[in-house]
Parts: sequence; structure tokens; C-alpha cells
Amino acid sequence: MDDNLIFLDKLETLRSSIDKLDDQIINMLNVRAKLALDVGKLKQSISENKSVLHPDREAKIIERLKKKNHGPFPRTAVSSVWTEIISACRSLEQSITVAYLGPKGSFSEQAAIEHFGHSVKLLVCSSIDEVFRVVETESANVGMVPVENSTEGSINRSLDLLFSTSLKIIGERSLAISHCLMTQTGSMVNITHIFAHPQALAQCQLWIKSHYPNLPLMTVSSNSEAARIALENKNIAAIAGEMAANVWNLKIVANSIQDEGNNRTRFVSIGKINTCFSGRDKSSLILAVPNKAGAVCKMLEPFTKHKVSMTKFESRPAKTEQWEYYFYIDIQGHKDEIHISKALKELQSKVVFFKLLGSYPISY
Repeated sequence: MDDNLIFLDKLETLRSSIDKLDDQIINMLNVRAKLALDVGKLKQSISENKSVLHPDREAKIIERLKKKNHGPFPRTAVSSVWTEIISACRSLEQSITVAYLGPKGSFSEQAAIEHFGHSVKLLVCSSIDEVFRVVETESANVGMVPVENSTEGSINRSLDLLFSTSLKIIGERSLAISHCLMTQTGSMVNITHIFAHPQALAQCQLWIKSHYPNLPLMTVSSNSEAARIALENKNIAAIAGEMAANVWNLKIVANSIQDEGNNRTRFVSIGKINTCFSGRDKSSLILAVPNKAGAVCKMLEPFTKHKVSMTKFESRPAKTEQWEYYFYIDIQGHKDEIHISKALKELQSKVVFFKLLGSYPISY
């Protein structure tokens, strides 16, 4: 037998083994789906909590499997694969609706899909305000909103709405942001304006100045809105993600035009459910202190005393005439952990305003 025949014979044997394993996997997925349905029926019979979304349980599943995985299957792929498995099984019990800032093809949509999987209903919203509104009125089960960018800082509107809403943060997703320049033709010939969200323009300002310094820049509500406009006008270029180019049938002129290579945006999911301890959690707070010397230092004392790690500390104007500020703080841990609970209890006695935005699993 010549080498080519030996190669083909071995290849066929390996492919046959893969096919048999795929058969086993699909059978086991159906077993899992049936068990998920049984769990759902049991919960419905004994609990008033009708939600099929349990971020803490889902995070535990994925974290446990990542630890059990010893390769060569990529550890990072475990999250993606099981997010989709969980999403599909969840949809058998009840379909959930996820609201996000549109139009279609936005980074918010990408974050929503990566976080909740493809087996959800997606509700496009025209503004961050609308995302909050539709979740508050239960037109959507949950929402996905951007809260901060690694190069341009916080998304202030999201922070302001978190202050005023009764919704909780129930999860987070960190998304690598790669901006593309796109047009109808893939060429910049006869292009008169570049459209993008203000933060995208800021993140790409050096590249734009270097390549198209004379083109006027126009701001819109989102990058996917810029892509939609470019589809309607052959003289417009848009800055958006690759997903937007695919959705709006545009051709990419240049890839990865952001000035910083490690450009990420953090999104949070918002909803009305309570998220339990998962083992790898974060809590977000809004605080205010009396306007007097040493008040901020005293505010932070419970964190030091109870060995609570603070991962974010940011101030926002209180929108009063007294130059007062609210402090947005992230800490490691869940509110139900003993040391976190003690720290938060002491903290409330030291501040004039306290709001726990939520305790939720750290992005996996």
C-alpha cells in the first residue's frame, strides 16, 4: 500500500472516530436538555420565583468545567461552548428577551449574545435610557448596557441611570473592541464625512488624523447607527465593528483603527432577579459622604478593616449646586459573604447615601 493510501485510510479512521463521538455528544446534549426541563418543572411547582435565568448557577457550571478541562480543548472555548448549551437548554423552559443599544450589529448586541447565548430574543433599543425602561416595565427580561471603556473611561449616561433605577446589575461582560472603517464600496473615494459614536471617534482620533485629517467627523448615538447611515449614503464612511459591517452589508476599508491595541469595553446586564453567591463575584455600590474633611477616608475604613478588595473608585457630580459627589465603587466579593456583609453594614453608618447596585459573577 502506497503512502497516499495509508494516509487516506488513517484519515478515514480518525474521522469515523470523530463522527462516533459527535453522535455521543448530541445524545448527551439531549439528555442534558431533558434534565434541564425536569429541573424547571420542579422549580415551578415549589417556588414563586419563575425566572429561568440564574447567573450564579451558570457561572458555577462554566467555572467548574474550565477547571476540569486539561486540554487540548482550549480553556477559553469552554465558556463559549457552554454558554450556548446553557442558553439552548434555558430556552426550552422559557425564552428570555434581552434589550440592547442598537441598531443591529452594535457592540452591545455582540456583548448580549456572548453573555446570554444565541437562544434568546433580542430587543433593539434606540438609547441606553430605553434599555433601562423596557426592562423596568418588563417588556424585556434583562438588558445589556456599556458602563466603561478602557481608554475613554465611563459611559456617564449608564452610570446616571444606574443611580436612579430600581434594577440590579446581575452580570458583566468585557468585550475586546476593534474598530473598522467601512463604506458601501470599500473605498474612500468621494467620501465626504466620517460618522461614529463620540467614544469611537475619540478611540480612533490619532489614526483618523493621520489618514483622513480633512474629513469632517459626525457623531451619532451608536456605531451601528453610523453603519446604517453609511448604507443609505454612498458618501458616508462609518466607524464600527466587523459585525456591523456584516449586518449592514458594508465593505471594510481598514481594520483595527483604534489607537490603543488593548481597547476593551465593559458591559453589565441589568434585571430584577437576585443573584446568589457564585464563588467569583463582584459587588457594585454608589455612596455619598458629608462634605467635610476626612469623610472619604472614613468611608473606606470598613473595607480595610474587613479585608475587602476595591477594584474601582470613581466620583460623579451629584448635580446639585453644592459641588457634592457620588462615588461609584466596585469591590471583590458577594454581599452575602460574611466579611462583605459586615463591611457593608459598617459602611452604611458612615455615609449619607448608600445604594447596592448588585452582587454578580465576575466576567468569565
